Amino acid sequence: MPLSSLPAPASSRRVLVTGAASGLGLALARALAERGDRVLATDVGRARPHSVPAVVDYLPLDVRLDADWSSALAHVRDSWGGLDVLINNAGVATGGRIDVATMDEWHRIVDINLLGVVRGCQTFTPLLKEQGSGQIVNVASLAGLVHAPGMGSYNAVKAGVVAISETLDHELAPHGIAVSVVCPAFFRTSLGASFAGADVEMEAAGKRLLERSGRSAEEVAAIVLRGIDARRDIILTDWDGRIAWRAKRFARPLYRWAMRRAGARIASTSHTIE
Repeated sequence: MPLSSLPAPASSRRVLVTGAASGLGLALARALAERGDRVLATDVGRARPHSVPAVVDYLPLDVRLDADWSSALAHVRDSWGGLDVLINNAGVATGGRIDVATMDEWHRIVDINLLGVVRGCQTFTPLLKEQGSGQIVNVASLAGLVHAPGMGSYNAVKAGVVAISETLDHELAPHGIAVSVVCPAFFRTSLGASFAGADVEMEAAGKRLLERSGRSAEEVAAIVLRGIDARRDIILTDWDGRIAWRAKRFARPLYRWAMRRAGARIASTSHTIE
C-alpha cells in the first residue's frame, strides 16, 4: 500500500519518533506527515538531517542522555501542549557468539536499545498520565520473540523491550494509555551500518540478511501504522515472522529443531576463536 494512501485517523495526532533520520524511523515520520499528523523527528545528529522532510520538526536526541529526553519533553509541552504517540524506534545492530562478543558491546546495546526505550517511557509517561490518554510504541524485533543463535546481546535487549512493553500495557491501561510493541523480521534498511562488534562473521551474516530481504522500510512502516491505529499490543509485520512466532508457541519441537540447525551451521562454518 502506498504510504500516501494510508487512511488518516479522525484527527491529526502529535507524534514523536526517535531514530528518525533513516530506516524505519524515517519511513514512519514521512508516512505520518503525509497523512496529516504533526511529527517531531529526533536523532543523534545535532544538525538537521537532509533526509527529514521539511514539514517535519526536528530535534537532536541521543537516547542515552537524560538531558536530551528532558529537552524533548519541554519541546513537546511548549510546541504542542501534549503528545499523542511516542515511538521509541532508535536502535543499533549487533550480534555475536557469547565467547566472541565483548562486554563493551553488551553495555553499548543495552544502553541504546533497551535503556533508550526505558528512558523514553519514563520521560513521557507522566505527561500521558496528566492527559489521561496517549500511546507508547516501542520498536523491538522478531528477535525479541524468536531467539536465533549467534545473536545473544541483540536477542536479549529486544526481548527486554517486549517485556517492558507488555508490563506497561497492563500498568498504564487504567490511565487511558495504550502500549504497543513492534516486532519486524529482517527488512532493507541502513541498520547494518551500525554493526560494531568483534564477531565479524555474525556481522557479515546479519548484513546479508538485511540486504537480501524483499521488504522495504516503507512497506514495514505502512503495516506498523495500521497496527498503531488499531492499538494492537503486538505488531508483527511479516508472514515469516508470524510463522516463526507461532511455531515457537504451538510447535515447540519444530522451533527447537530449526534453531538447533541454525546453531550447527554457525559452528560448522565459523573459524576457531583463540
